[in-house]
Amino acid sequence: MTAILEMRSVSKSFVGVQALRDVSFTVEAGEIHALVGENGAGKSTLMKVLSGVYPYGRYEGQIIFEGEERRFRDINDSEALGIIIIHQELALIPLMSIAENIFLSHAPSRFGVIDRDEVYRRTQQLLAQVGLKESPDTLITDLGVGKQQLVEIAKALSKRVKLLILDEPTASLNEADSQALLDRLVSFREQGISSILITHKLNEVARVADRITVLRDGRSVDSIDCRAEPVLEDRIIKSMVNRDMAHRFPERQPKIGEPVFTVENWSVYHPQHTDRQVIKNVDFMVRRGEIVGIAGLMGAGRTEFAMSLFGRSWGVNIAGRARLEGHDVHLTSVPAAIDAGLAYVTEDRKQLGLVLADDVRKNITLASLAQVAPRGVIDDIAELKAASGYRGRMRIRCSDVYQEAGQLSGGNQQKVVLSKWLMTDPKVLILDEPTRGIDVGAKYEIYCIIQELADAGRGVVVISSEMPELLGICDRICVMNDGAFVGEFAGSEATQEKIMRAIMRNEAIKNQETAA
Repeated sequence: MTAILEMRSVSKSFVGVQALRDVSFTVEAGEIHALVGENGAGKSTLMKVLSGVYPYGRYEGQIIFEGEERRFRDINDSEALGIIIIHQELALIPLMSIAENIFLSHAPSRFGVIDRDEVYRRTQQLLAQVGLKESPDTLITDLGVGKQQLVEIAKALSKRVKLLILDEPTASLNEADSQALLDRLVSFREQGISSILITHKLNEVARVADRITVLRDGRSVDSIDCRAEPVLEDRIIKSMVNRDMAHRFPERQPKIGEPVFTVENWSVYHPQHTDRQVIKNVDFMVRRGEIVGIAGLMGAGRTEFAMSLFGRSWGVNIAGRARLEGHDVHLTSVPAAIDAGLAYVTEDRKQLGLVLADDVRKNITLASLAQVAPRGVIDDIAELKAASGYRGRMRIRCSDVYQEAGQLSGGNQQKVVLSKWLMTDPKVLILDEPTRGIDVGAKYEIYCIIQELADAGRGVVVISSEMPELLGICDRICVMNDGAFVGEFAGSEATQEKIMRAIMRNEAIKNQETAA
């Protein structure tokens, strides 16, 4: 097949860091090419070179697109040729309509005035092309994340895309939305549109990719033609991390003690729809040294339950009894929850877990300022010492603790968030989707940290949408559906089938009650 893109011997360095080292990368016309690697392997840097975010002159090497060398000055140059990148953080304006978002920068006009009828008509065509039935007037804020992803793709199609780059497109999607998005990519391939898919979900790679390129430490280390040879996850993982990953989860010999945190008859109502009960009088318990998983489908109430416990961060009319180490605790605010010994690692580390514009040092000490400001004024030496200690302990890869958190890879950002909460010395740590958007190598490191926390006598609660993850690291798994716990299994006895059966059994009971 003919190559639509060739990147030849591309190198890119930052101060003290060689991000790309002589990388060559080719995409054929009408193929889906997967680009995989650990966080920090150079995937995003390579795509920023391609899309003009890093302009010509700030990297070494050549970009050949449609048979000609291209020297992009900015992202507008690449988009003009049909190279469109969709980032993991969607670039949509929530309070504007679908049509307004799609044609925000290039609306059709007549005599200098936007032709709204033409905008509406073309938006309808684009939505049909990506499989959306919504009206062009629908506000983005009224769409789920999966449909917002499709709006981003429709926006790319409006710019006559020839090469579509998707960066972790399914990281925040449920299974159904992920399948729909991947099916759409396959249909684009049939229309002759080339795609570059950046993802950590190797099952998706195996399903849709025509070829796979693996990056490690800024180098291209492996290339697989999925049409000519079988796609073996073990081979991809070994290429990514340069070690055998036969054991994807650390071995564990738990030492579980007495209950450290119990919740009785916990009830939470929706903050906007105050007559709707979201968490329905649940009982929950975690023991000292135990890792308890909470499984469930999207919308089961897992995050709402965790946030309501952590200082009533979510919900209204919260009622129930919480006991920590045998004593009643009143978790009426976030400071009260922290003082009681609770910590919560949010599922959205970029929006809620970190101050991305601040450095690693400040993010680590943010929840424990009293420890580094004994007289109300921050002691810079004490803060530096504390942050440096956690940097070493958690193996955070950064130039120094003065590096901005937003410049770190996803795995290292997650370690900064964990460090922030470990500095509060919690008795119970709740981790909400702790490995979302993190590569397999960094996942293993996070699993080791979770196990170390439990071995130190803390109670650990893990909420995850990845069932193999829960089965691999948890001592006990509780199954949640529709705001209630509907099943519980010992880690050694749990299977994906048992968990799904508990959920489906509860759904069947609900449907019978609704029919009655």
